[in-house]
Amino acid sequence: MGVGTSSAPGAGGPGRPPAARPAGDLAGLGIDPDDLPDGLVVADEHGYVVCFNAAAERITAVPAAEALGQRLDKALPLEDLEGRRWWQLTDPYGGLAIRVGQPERNLLLPGGREVLVSARYVRGEPTGPVRRVVVSLRDTEARRRTERSHAELIATVAHELRSPLTSVKGFTATLLAKWTRFTDDQKRLMLETVDADADRVTRLIAELLDISRIDSGRLEVRRQPVDMGAAVGRHIQAYVAAGQPADRFLLRIEQPLPALWADPDKVDQVLSNLIENAVRHGEGTVTIDVTPAPSPREGEDTGTSVIVSDEGTGIPEESMNRVFTRFWRGSKRGGTGLGLYIVKGIVEAHGGVITVGRAHGGGAEFRFTLPVAAPAYLA
Repeated sequence: MGVGTSSAPGAGGPGRPPAARPAGDLAGLGIDPDDLPDGLVVADEHGYVVCFNAAAERITAVPAAEALGQRLDKALPLEDLEGRRWWQLTDPYGGLAIRVGQPERNLLLPGGREVLVSARYVRGEPTGPVRRVVVSLRDTEARRRTERSHAELIATVAHELRSPLTSVKGFTATLLAKWTRFTDDQKRLMLETVDADADRVTRLIAELLDISRIDSGRLEVRRQPVDMGAAVGRHIQAYVAAGQPADRFLLRIEQPLPALWADPDKVDQVLSNLIENAVRHGEGTVTIDVTPAPSPREGEDTGTSVIVSDEGTGIPEESMNRVFTRFWRGSKRGGTGLGLYIVKGIVEAHGGVITVGRAHGGGAEFRFTLPVAAPAYLA
C-alpha cells in the first residue's frame, strides 16, 4: 500500500495543508529550509507535502508551488532501478510500525534522472503512527564525477603500466631463450632497460599510493629539520651530472632562513617534480628562489618559500585553474598527469600553500610556502 491510503484525505479535503512552507522546527532554529544544501521534502501525517525546499526544486525540476499540498507519491513519483514504484514498496504510512526510515539509495525520477534518496519516519511515540515523513534528496553528479575520476585513473594506470611491463617481459623472455647468443654488452643493455622500466613501474605505484593517502587524508608527514637551500642544490647537481649545463640553473637563497621542520623525502618529491617540469617543459634559465615568507599557518610568523620559474612560454591563462587537478598535462604530452596533484597534496599536508602564475621572464612560476612547524613531540 502506498502513501495514499484510504485514511488519507483527498485533494482539497479536510487535512490538506496550505500551499506554503511552514516555519516548523527549522524556523525555530533560525534555519530556512532553502538554505540547506540537500533537497528537503516533508510530508505530514496524511501524506501531503508541507515542505519542498529550493534544493528539492533544483534536483527534481518540480516547482515548489506545484509540489506543496500534493500527495508525496505524486510530488515525488520515484522508481527503483528495476522500474518499481518506490512508495508502494516502502509504504511509510502503512508498513511495519518499527521502521524508522529508509537508507540512502539510487532512485529514478520521471525521465530517468538518478537521485540519491533517504527517508526518515517521525513518530509521536515508538511504534506509533507516522506523524511526518522527512525525505532527503541529493544529486548524483558529484558521485558520478568521482566515479569518472576513478575510471580515468584506472585507465591511465593500465596504459602507463602496459609499456614498461611489455618491455620487461620481452627482454627477459628473449634473454632466457637466447642467453648464449648475446654478447656481454648486449646483455647489459637489455638488463639496464629492464631496470629502468622496473623503476618506472615502481614510481607509478608510489604515485598511486600517494593519491590514495591524499584522497583519504592519511598522508603522513614525518617532520625533521630540513635545509631547503641544500635540498635544492642537490637536485641541481643531479641534473648537471646527468648532462644539463650548469648555467641552465640559477639558485638564489635569501638568508637567514627560518629553521624548517618538514618531511625531507616529501620535500624532495615536491622539488623534483617542480624542477623537472621547468627543465622539461620550460626554456632558458631555471631560477629557484628560496626565501623567508609569512607563514601560511595561523599562529606562526614565518615560513619558507620556494619559487621555481623558467623562461618558456608559460601556462595558458585558461589552464591555470586546472594545473593541480588529476591528469592535467601541459602542451607536451608524456607522464601520467598526476605529479602536480600529488605535489599540492604534499604541500597542504604540511599546512602549506602552493600557487602557479606567470614568471617575470614569461614562463611558468610555481611557488610553495611551508610553515616552519615543529616535530610532533615538540608541538
